Amino acid sequence: MKVKLVILAILFIASGIFYYNLTGIETTGADKKIENAMVSRVIDGDTVKLEDGRTIRLLGINTPEKSMPFSKEATEFLDQMVQGKSVKMESYGLDKYGRTLAYLFIENKSVNKEILVQGLATLYFYEKDDYYNELKWAEKFARLSELGLWKKSSDEECITMTQLKSSEPEKLMLRNWCDKDLVIFFKDDASHIYNATIKPNSEFTEEFSHIWNDDGDALHVWDKDGLLLFYRY
Repeated sequence: MKVKLVILAILFIASGIFYYNLTGIETTGADKKIENAMVSRVIDGDTVKLEDGRTIRLLGINTPEKSMPFSKEATEFLDQMVQGKSVKMESYGLDKYGRTLAYLFIENKSVNKEILVQGLATLYFYEKDDYYNELKWAEKFARLSELGLWKKSSDEECITMTQLKSSEPEKLMLRNWCDKDLVIFFKDDASHIYNATIKPNSEFTEEFSHIWNDDGDALHVWDKDGLLLFYRY
C-alpha cells in the first residue's frame, strides 16, 4: 500500500505540474474569464466572498455541509489559503443562486485541488471540463491515503450496497451484516443528506425521486467513526 501511495503521489504531482504548464491559466476562451481578485471573506469550505462583493462557488468540489464532519476543517483550510489574499480566478458564469462559478489559484496552486488533496471535499461536476481528471486524481489520492472524509470506520465490513437504481422510481438498498445497529448518514455527490439506522442482519431500502443522476453520481455512507461505503458510477 505504501509503495502504491508513493507512486500515485509522484504521478499526481508530476501530472499536475505538466497540466498547469500545458494549459496556462492566462489563456482565455470564449466561455471563461481570467482575472485577479481579492478574497475578503470565507463563507464555507467551497464558497468565498470577494472584495468587490461577488460570491464565488468553487467548481469541481463539494465540501461538507455544516451538519457534517469536517465542515469546520474545510472552512478553516480554505480560510488559511485565501483569506485576505489576491487570487487568480478562472470563472465560468453564474449558478442559479447568482454565485460566480470558478477555479481559484494562489502561488501557482489550484485551491480547488488542494482542498480535495486534504480529504476535505469530494469531487462534484455537472459536466466534465479541462480540470476534471486532475481533480479526480486529487480525490483518489486522498481516498487511498484515508485522509479527512475518507478515514474508514471500524465497521466498514458491516455494510454492502445491494442496489442503487438511478432511474425513476429511484431506489437504494443497503445490507447490514453485523449483529448490531448501524447508525448512518449518507449522501449523493450534491448535498442531499439522509440519516438512517439499519437493524442487525437486515436490509435498508428507500425510494427517492430526482436525487441520483443518471449521467453519473456517487454514494457516500458514514457513521460517527468514519467512512463505511463509497460507490461512484
